[in-house]
Amino acid sequence: MADLAYYRSHGWLLTELLTPEQSAQLQEWVSEVQAWDDSGDWMTHFELTRHGARKCRTEYFTPFHAGLRDLLRTGAMNEVAGALLGEPAVLYKEKINYKLAGGAGWEPHQDAPAYPYIDSHISCMIAVDDATPDNGCLEVVSGLHHELIPTDSRGCIPAHVAEHLDWQPVPLRAGQTLWFHSRTPHRSGDNLSARDRRAIYPTYNALREGDLREQYYATKRAELAHAGDNGRVQISLIDDFRGVPVER
Repeated sequence: MADLAYYRSHGWLLTELLTPEQSAQLQEWVSEVQAWDDSGDWMTHFELTRHGARKCRTEYFTPFHAGLRDLLRTGAMNEVAGALLGEPAVLYKEKINYKLAGGAGWEPHQDAPAYPYIDSHISCMIAVDDATPDNGCLEVVSGLHHELIPTDSRGCIPAHVAEHLDWQPVPLRAGQTLWFHSRTPHRSGDNLSARDRRAIYPTYNALREGDLREQYYATKRAELAHAGDNGRVQISLIDDFRGVPVER
């Protein structure tokens, strides 16, 4: 399988899984979640931008949205995750990163240090809107997904290491999906455009390791509740987001 060989060699793969009609439906569904307030059992995060306080992420939303739950847990998404893992897959976590106009980007990092309890996992970015260099598309490093890179105090790739890596922007059209290994180095810039750039990021793990989604979110909620005030918006188990906190 040529696509599988490319993924194994490069650590990432771009796929076309959604029809134009499905892509339009996805935009409607994400807009519905985006309009939710922050009083539910889902997790909502905010950042301060030049446009004021804006929502930057919603996660743990599949229990409350049937359409997105079916999209991420069944069908093509789950099948491709399993094919790339080489064994049946299960959804480990899910998030929508909004990166609205003026929104912050992400420091260079690998995902694996932020994923406890599992050894075999894969992430992907489903473009809800077009992702371009101007609005902060993902940038990846090919072929560097076989081992963990030593991290700095925030769990990110140190600047003196990142500056020598070969970063490749990967623009996506709305509806395309970018799969990447949990050890593939990646980063993204701020949204410097006047247009929003939303994306869904589901992560899958090998089913043989168990369905650990609830355990992951229990751990994350507890850790974020005790995170200190470091002048940043910490919305991950590593401190890779460059967002400015909102006084609330």
